[in-house]
Amino acid sequence: MSVNSKHIATFLMGAAAGLAAYKYANMSDEEKEKMMTDIKDKANAFKEEAEGLADKAKEYFEELKTKGGDALKDNMGDVESIFKDLFGKKDEGEKAV
Repeated sequence: MSVNSKHIATFLMGAAAGLAAYKYANMSDEEKEKMMTDIKDKANAFKEEAEGLADKAKEYFEELKTKGGDALKDNMGDVESIFKDLFGKKDEGEKAV
């Protein structure tokens, strides 16, 4: 059986988890509590930042929708009249070729 990158990655992750468990087991109660507080603070900061970015993304896409439509209208000229000329009903006096 050959060893591929998945096997190596699994081994390294297991070794890192074992080392972390060993260090955690050797910490004092104060160090454990401080570490947990730091992790909670970082997680809350990450969550707040992610929520802010989600709100900004919504605003960005709404702005893109409105500005995108306006830009098309400005840059495409009078597309509506062109489509009416091409696909509109012909007058009775005009015959389709």
